[in-house]
Amino acid sequence: MRKVSLAVSAGLLSAVAVAACLTLWHVESSLHTIRRQVAASGSLPFDTITLEPASSHPLFEPVAPPDTFTTGASLAGKLYLAGPGGIASGSTWLRTGQDLPSAPIVALTTARLRGDPLPTLLAATQGQGLLILRPGKPIQQILPRDLAERDITALLPLASGALLLGTRTAGLLVYDGITLTQFRADYATLPITALAGDESDIWAGTRTRGVLHWHAGETQSFDQTNGLPDNQVEDIITRDGTSYVATPLGVAEFTNGRPTRTLGKGLFAHSLALGESNLMVATLDQGLNQIPLTAHSSRISLSNQPLSITHFFKADGTLFAISQDGLLRQDGAAGWQKITTSPSQTLSDRNVAALNFAPDGRLWVGYFDHGLDVLDLTTSHAEHVEDDHIFCVNRIVPDPQRHTMDVATANGLVLFDPTANTPKERQILLRKDGLISDQITDVAFTSTGMTLATPAGLTFFTPAGPQSLYTFQGLVNNHVYTLASETTSAHIVAGTLGGISVLDDSAVRQNLTLSNSGLKRNWITAIVRVPHPSASDTWFVGTYGGGITEVDSTGHVTPLNGANTTAVINPNAMLRTSQHIFAGSLESGLLVYTISSQHWSQITAGLPSRNVTAFAEKDGELYIGTDNGIVRVEEARLP
Repeated sequence: MRKVSLAVSAGLLSAVAVAACLTLWHVESSLHTIRRQVAASGSLPFDTITLEPASSHPLFEPVAPPDTFTTGASLAGKLYLAGPGGIASGSTWLRTGQDLPSAPIVALTTARLRGDPLPTLLAATQGQGLLILRPGKPIQQILPRDLAERDITALLPLASGALLLGTRTAGLLVYDGITLTQFRADYATLPITALAGDESDIWAGTRTRGVLHWHAGETQSFDQTNGLPDNQVEDIITRDGTSYVATPLGVAEFTNGRPTRTLGKGLFAHSLALGESNLMVATLDQGLNQIPLTAHSSRISLSNQPLSITHFFKADGTLFAISQDGLLRQDGAAGWQKITTSPSQTLSDRNVAALNFAPDGRLWVGYFDHGLDVLDLTTSHAEHVEDDHIFCVNRIVPDPQRHTMDVATANGLVLFDPTANTPKERQILLRKDGLISDQITDVAFTSTGMTLATPAGLTFFTPAGPQSLYTFQGLVNNHVYTLASETTSAHIVAGTLGGISVLDDSAVRQNLTLSNSGLKRNWITAIVRVPHPSASDTWFVGTYGGGITEVDSTGHVTPLNGANTTAVINPNAMLRTSQHIFAGSLESGLLVYTISSQHWSQITAGLPSRNVTAFAEKDGELYIGTDNGIVRVEEARLP
């Protein structure tokens, strides 16, 4: 058996390093960019882009990234592992946002594409198309013009040199090295999750529609009504005319395209591998299971090793498994052997929802569904908090009145003592304490007290106690996403699903909507106050799909010259400093407004994701949260 080395591939990563300087990718439209507009009927337009370095000094620096792997492959005897942070071989990395486009890697495979003399490494990204890493050549990016076609979930090379690409919402595509097409019209909008098979026998798993089997020019569909334990497909593996389809309720076995039995009933089967006489099933909650494949047997046996495997892959005939603890190799009777150990993780997750600094200088990081980390930047040590209340974090705000760190969550407002080494919950505020809703989306402070935004209206905490306000009392819409306030007055601006409400002393003074103002969208997601020393203050207002506009103290709405007028601004993803106003968008990256020049800039290169979700600033450094980690940059280096 051929041994697989973990040494850095001189033929690929080193060659790519020479070609691209491994710092910051950059698209030069005048150099190395080929526009492919295919005239053939049914073809899909895409660009072939050669990634080039923009600078020998990276603009953004990752902050304590958790280097987790989710997929792997081998090329020329070398192993490559990939995940949200990029592609690694040995100790050498191609980093997402620096050496690679700003999108997580979700699948790896190797294949000889049509027209290529040698096999190449292929990487699927979540939102930035397909990456082709040919030995000795710069990285190429296949970027469809349609955004949905860029979000790839699965890859299946075919013997002909064509490549099947499953997508999250655009169905199944075929790339033949020259053109990009739909596989079949009836696959066009399927949410593909897994692919398996060969040129004449193709299996496509979906998120909600079960599995489709294409054979002899015809497609058969299978779901819960005719053979699958569940309509959600996690993985597919085939061998000698038998196919196995993993679902959250067990594994369906198919023989010659027909369902025969369900294996491991009740198992949340996530990834599959075949042994000589058994099926290995990696689950999300029950470890590694082995099921004998003898006739009429579906008995489950737990592995005698405490393994938490997330993905299997084969390399040069050897079975490997990616686990939470590292990379494992199957060694016959010896079982699974750990050959690499996962690097120690500082932060608990990459999907950042909120950032802010406590008075002691520690960075508080809230996650969409994984609680909270409190990070000491000097020691790189983080304390993690996660419980029934600290789970889905929406906002983190220092409380100037109680001297606490206030964490707005989907299940209450939690007040922390920021001076404790280990974050300590001082108080939890819920509906039973006078809130109009348990779900808190934002927190703001005025001269009269604290105001909470919720999907049911506003709650004011004043010396007289909690009081709530909703549409019956004049609020433009009950679902409030964002607040902006003046701590020296009782003035507050509330952004809602239906427009803007301007309030004084907890009463609505004015409502602004599409119908009575210059707003381009009613859905308001973020607001920042912009003080003017010689004039009335204004407010920069972020919207869902309408970019950013300016609102003055009289309620007059003014479009901002040079601003992205279609950007989706993420909830509360805006920050003002003395030099800039920053806005985080869903797909357009970082938007930067330079106050002195009144000029807008858009930045995507160097970010780990184009989905920018949060900001914090300290000592001239800007910290940027995304759904794929945190980066920081000196503010002075920005436009």
